[in-house]
Amino acid sequence: MYADEFSIYAGNANRPLAERICRYLQTDIGAVEVFQFANENIFVRVMENVREQDVFLVQPTSRPVNQSIMELLIMIDAFKRASAGRITAVIPYYAYGRSDKKDQPRVPITARLIADMLTVAGADRVLTMDLHQGQIQGFFSIPVDELTAVNLLAAHVKKKKLEDIVVVSELGFAKKARNFAEILAAPLAIVEKRRVGNQDKTELMNIIGDVRGKVAVIIDDEVDTAGSLMEAVGALEAEGATAIYSLATHGVFSGSALDRINASPITEVVVTDTVPFPAGADDSRITVLSVAPLIGEAIRRIHRGESVGALFSSEVEMVEEMTFWTEEAEPADAPEPRDGEVNPVRISAG
Repeated sequence: MYADEFSIYAGNANRPLAERICRYLQTDIGAVEVFQFANENIFVRVMENVREQDVFLVQPTSRPVNQSIMELLIMIDAFKRASAGRITAVIPYYAYGRSDKKDQPRVPITARLIADMLTVAGADRVLTMDLHQGQIQGFFSIPVDELTAVNLLAAHVKKKKLEDIVVVSELGFAKKARNFAEILAAPLAIVEKRRVGNQDKTELMNIIGDVRGKVAVIIDDEVDTAGSLMEAVGALEAEGATAIYSLATHGVFSGSALDRINASPITEVVVTDTVPFPAGADDSRITVLSVAPLIGEAIRRIHRGESVGALFSSEVEMVEEMTFWTEEAEPADAPEPRDGEVNPVRISAG
């Protein structure tokens, strides 16, 4: 049994998100040192007593990916040796998720390797969001709660009151895209593509569905180099789409992704803050929605032993409302939400 309180700590991968989560939960972020020596060895020291506490470690495995992973593993080990009652790794973005099967001879299944490393380090459960493939949950021998930003993104689109929408997705994200399309009461079109080699290049094969004269809303789990996104945008333009929006949970924006977006006819790109927006980047067409209330509510429910799945079934409207609150407008001494209420968060890019 762990103490009747929980603590939230963060590594260096996305501390602003951890601070927003704490703000939603009306609590302070825990004190922990996480830094790198000159020889690139990572050091972690827990600065307060966590014995028998329910501990949540917020650390997406985003850029720099390998450093973020090692920080998380060492943090888990440090809290385990500090006798924390339960350790939940809160991983908003799960790196190496694309390596989830042997699709070529003599290649690793790195998504499984990361899962094994987290378990061996001492994590008792994992809280994550929009994995590249849902079956990655099965790589873990500990409980995994996978949240989704589909409802938040759908609420953002609904607020715009767009007409003649068609939801566009690739085959790998089709199941969640179908749910997204149902929320918007819109038809679904599928982008058929093939990945070429191992260099983040794709070859567009076909668009299955009618997009002519419609507003195309592309939905995916992440925007990385934006190469496949640009392929889809070009095909949609050729098929007669009148406007194009791109929505994704994770805005990775590697390489020249932002330059590609700037040079494209996309009306708006919407992502969440699971991954920090690149420093110094600024694009008026990019909107960043915060998942802090959603993760915060999941943390509260995990600690209390309540249903997390209810956030996406009986309480969908509550989740959608999280989109429409401006963080700066919330007073610092705001009272804790009553049962059934939430404080949604919205932030701007840059």
